[in-house]
Amino acid sequence: MRILLVLGIPILAIIAVIGMVSMKPEPPKKEQVDLDPIVDVIHLETMTAKFEVRSQGTVQPRTETILSSEISGTITEISPKFVAGGVFQSGEVLMRVDPTNYAVELKQAEAQVKQRTIEFDGARKLREKGYRAESELAAAEAALATARANLVRAKRNLERTFIRLPYEGMVRAKETDLGQFVSMGTRLGVVFATNFAEVRLPLTDTDLAFVAMPSAVEITGSGSADGPAVVLSATQKGLERDWTATIVRTEGVVDMSSRVTYAVARISDPYRLHSDGIAVPVGTFVAAVIEGTSATGVIQVPREIVRGSDELIFVDADNTLRIRTVDIIRSDADFVYVNGGAEAGERVVSTALTSPVDGMPVRIVGESK
Repeated sequence: MRILLVLGIPILAIIAVIGMVSMKPEPPKKEQVDLDPIVDVIHLETMTAKFEVRSQGTVQPRTETILSSEISGTITEISPKFVAGGVFQSGEVLMRVDPTNYAVELKQAEAQVKQRTIEFDGARKLREKGYRAESELAAAEAALATARANLVRAKRNLERTFIRLPYEGMVRAKETDLGQFVSMGTRLGVVFATNFAEVRLPLTDTDLAFVAMPSAVEITGSGSADGPAVVLSATQKGLERDWTATIVRTEGVVDMSSRVTYAVARISDPYRLHSDGIAVPVGTFVAAVIEGTSATGVIQVPREIVRGSDELIFVDADNTLRIRTVDIIRSDADFVYVNGGAEAGERVVSTALTSPVDGMPVRIVGESK
């Protein structure tokens, strides 16, 4: 009995363990989880792109004049418009130098012409009668010509006592005043024309490829030509303002320090003296959007989905990733424009992926596996 008890207890324990194990319920089966990343895609389409080229510059006068005196004398008259910011008309007298001495010189020149005319007429009559030599007549004729030249100079000097300009404009700086004595070459002030203003816009070689600039022949023939339209913008009094302009020429050389070419945009009536609208004063710093050329058959892609400088992540028919290099012809703040390496109808990943690998399987948003 003792032997049976010793042998029976382990056997009964084994049987109990087997029974308990067999009575244990099976663990629930978990569904298999697909760990492939989920991505969103865009379908590529071709389009006709209208490009814009952006630049910036400062409004400058097209015509600016440093006024200098052509004669000597005291300023006896000065226009109330001859102040910084004053607007004057074409031919309007801005100031006058004392004309007394020049009026006297004119009277003297007129009297001298009369005297030399009488002397020449007398010498000619005597020559016709044979009482004078040919040389005496030539001397009288030369004296008359000199007197007439002095008369022209005297008239011109008297005219120069009036300081005026052949265009409508504005005074930038006043550098003389009433009662001041000026000599020939004395600087009187700085003025500029208000019919046009210009903006120099720097363009890179890449920018020039997308802007239809006026040809050199057109510019040479007329001094300017109608080129692409430009929209200029600046902030005035806290508000964004826009003005229209036109590219009329390029400066024809590449800047040696910055390697850019300057295009010149012209603004008509910048101070709105003869038209309605907001004035754009000389010296205003403006941003420019230049009308560019068009390209057909290009693909527009959001800039943020481009990897590096020229790579896109494609999804093939098997929903696997394919990383390819594409040909980008232009980019702006929002989009890039592709003309090679991609086809219409292909799918491109628009979801940010941490570590995409070529050939990686993915799931597409909205598609069932």
